[in-house]
Amino acid sequence: MSRPSHGMLHHVELWVPDLHRALVSLGWLLEVLGYALFQSWEGGRSWRLGPIYLVIEQSPALTADEHDRCRPGLNHLAFHVEDAITLEKLVADAAHHGWHLMFPEQHPYAGGGQHYAAYLENDDGFEVELVAINSPERK
Repeated sequence: MSRPSHGMLHHVELWVPDLHRALVSLGWLLEVLGYALFQSWEGGRSWRLGPIYLVIEQSPALTADEHDRCRPGLNHLAFHVEDAITLEKLVADAAHHGWHLMFPEQHPYAGGGQHYAAYLENDDGFEVELVAINSPERK
C-alpha cells in the first residue's frame, strides 16, 4: 500500500438501500477497476485501492429508501480507466451488472470533445463516470 499524502481522500462511504443490488453493480465495478475487498460485515463491504477505500453499507440508520443524485450531496463518483478500449469493454460488461449508459446519444463525448468518458447509472440511481486516461480526441 502506498503512503497517503496530506489532503488525499481517505475513504468514501455510500449508504445504499439494498446491499445485494449494490454488490452486483458497485461491487463488480470496484473489483474490475482493481479495488480489492478490504472488509466485510453483515450490512456492508469495503474495497481498497492503495491508501483509499470505498465503503458500501446498508445502514439501519437510513432515513430514505432511494438515492437522488440531483439532491444536495453526492452526485457521482468518477474513476480513471486506462484507455478507450478498456472503457468501452467496461460499458458493455456493465449492462450485465445493473448499470445503464446515460446520455447514449452523446457517448463517449457527453462531457465534451476532449473528454472520453462513460456515464453509468445503476438501478438505485447511483452514477459513476469512467474517464479514459489515454483516449482519442473527438474530431
